[in-house]
Amino acid sequence: MTYFKTRVGVDIGGTFTDVALDYDGALSTCKVLTNYSQPEQAILDGIELAAAQAGVALGDIEQVIHGTTLVTNALIERRGAKLAFITTEGFRDVIEMRSENRFEQYDLNLTLPEPLVSRQDRFTLNERMGPSGEVLLALDEAEVEAMVQRVVDSGYEAVAIGLMHAYANDAHEVAMAEALRAAAPELSISMSSVISPQMRELPRFNTVIANAYVQPQVADYLGRLVRRLQEAGVTAPVFMLHSGGGLMSVKDAIEQPVRLLESGPAGGTIFAADFARAHGLDKVLSFDMGGTTAKICLIEDGAPKTANTFEVARTYRFKKGSGMTVSTPVVEMVEIGAGGGSIASIDAMGRIQVGPKSAASEPGPACYGRGGQEPTVTDSNLLLGRLDPDNFAGGAIPLHPDASDRAVSARLTERTGLSVQDAAFGVTEMVDENMANAARVHTVENGRDIEHFTMVGFGGGAPLHACRLCEKLGINALIIPPGAGVGSAIGFLKAPFSYEASRGMFQRLAEFDAKAVNDLLSELEGEARAFVEAGAKGQPTKTKLTAFMRYSGQGWEIPVSLPHKAFEDSDNALVLDAFEDAYRVLFGRTIDGLTCEITNWSLIVSTVLADVAAAEGHRSGSAPVVLRDREFFDAALRRSVTAKEVAREALTPGTAVDGPAIVVERETTTIVTSAFGVVGQGDGSLLLLRKEAAA
Repeated sequence: MTYFKTRVGVDIGGTFTDVALDYDGALSTCKVLTNYSQPEQAILDGIELAAAQAGVALGDIEQVIHGTTLVTNALIERRGAKLAFITTEGFRDVIEMRSENRFEQYDLNLTLPEPLVSRQDRFTLNERMGPSGEVLLALDEAEVEAMVQRVVDSGYEAVAIGLMHAYANDAHEVAMAEALRAAAPELSISMSSVISPQMRELPRFNTVIANAYVQPQVADYLGRLVRRLQEAGVTAPVFMLHSGGGLMSVKDAIEQPVRLLESGPAGGTIFAADFARAHGLDKVLSFDMGGTTAKICLIEDGAPKTANTFEVARTYRFKKGSGMTVSTPVVEMVEIGAGGGSIASIDAMGRIQVGPKSAASEPGPACYGRGGQEPTVTDSNLLLGRLDPDNFAGGAIPLHPDASDRAVSARLTERTGLSVQDAAFGVTEMVDENMANAARVHTVENGRDIEHFTMVGFGGGAPLHACRLCEKLGINALIIPPGAGVGSAIGFLKAPFSYEASRGMFQRLAEFDAKAVNDLLSELEGEARAFVEAGAKGQPTKTKLTAFMRYSGQGWEIPVSLPHKAFEDSDNALVLDAFEDAYRVLFGRTIDGLTCEITNWSLIVSTVLADVAAAEGHRSGSAPVVLRDREFFDAALRRSVTAKEVAREALTPGTAVDGPAIVVERETTTIVTSAFGVVGQGDGSLLLLRKEAAA
């Protein structure tokens, strides 16, 4: 297995850019404010700071791993290429008609999000493939030539090609793409048969359009980043973390940027899964809260839950169904607008509301002293005594409580008649309840009971709020790992090289064709291995196979894990048993008398990671050195309490303190409420246990 002595992970968030430098097993971390106009500048600043702290020369860095929100932000803000979409005659308006789902059933003025490509930029070809790949209407060469001329004359920067049933036969898409490349080599071209070769034209079209829309911008950004790193002396190869939780090369990221949609949050789930394995936990709720959003993910048996579809750019307060569904491999999580920079306001009924709008890093919360005037969650935590104004981000960002007081007074107390403290409590309680509701819904949708899970909290904001979330959710145990403030960046360093290849192939299980399945899986494995081996340098790999199945007549499929093997026709019984087991877990029962169908196949090849050392566990111990007494507002008691302030490094293995307590470190602060106690663990984690459950 290839070993790198010095590697760096960099995660660009909405407020902070996090950096984690691993040098021969030791870790140097830092947070710098995100630079929106030049995001690569924050990366360079952070790497230089982390390297200086570690005494490492930039030229000694051997690998850079990066996750970015660039693709997500470009889709949300509609900052992409001038784009044309070419599809089959009669399907021009699929992306505008969407599905039959009405995400806000009783809103008479419901406004659907505008498609990324306006109607005048959507063109059609008079061709048709059948669902089995048969040519029903051949492609006319003269029509192709006319389409090429139309695209070139109109000055498009990118073209998305999505023809009917191209997942079964890509010949027409390839012919169209080759003609465009011959006439305009500089044009960015994306084909649905490459980007998302799966059944269902709406998500397939959305995915290829999203890919083409951001491709020129991503290519420019990544090219600029690599160049700036080299100019600074970092000549190491750069890899990207994709939304499925694995590494891919910059070249592959430029070709398929849609796979970067959730790259940063995916790193956080890898970070949490690593500690779940170390502590022997098979049911973990990953809670990642940064400056702009909060992300919640289920981790079972040491691996985060994944999906093959994802919804981006929601237009109704992060409401499911109001965004654009894309079909790309992704770590499945729920994401809401709840972060340290989330802005609080009073709605028309006089109620405190928080988010989804964020003050981000520019101008940032009012207490940053950078021009922000709106009250945020960070301002409220500062006023409630949960943050030390002189020791935020290790003292790099001094906080101004007077600015927070003015913002809360002007925007919240004058309209509600509340005191400043009560208004600040209302803000934190509202954001905590929003996150708790999201966690409840996410676990119920996956057929799980949340109180049986252990929470792993990380990100700059999670340790401040995780204890209160556990109180609301009935969770008795919480782990705050070392380096929690930059958890996603550390997660990048633990990620495998991986690639998920998928393909649509419809079969009724009663007509299971093992040869066709084996031929398809051979193609998928070849595709996935080619991507992985380009960066893995001969590392050992493993393979995971998933079939997406449903009962005949149902409108959606569920993922079914299957053994990776050469199938025989008689294996339809094995496949049926696996489907019924998966269906029973989700819905509590199976349905008698219905036949089953397979719609899509997915195959993941990934490098094998080293085993995680088991953490030495402690549930009680001696008292640490207390720095001082501080007061903070305990939400459950609804009053201020006197708490012991303890340095994170003082909570050595087997050292314990009962709440209320405050654990301080450079990148974050952990609030231990009165109902919990905290114990240092063998791997440097903090284990917070509910007192009544630990007794």
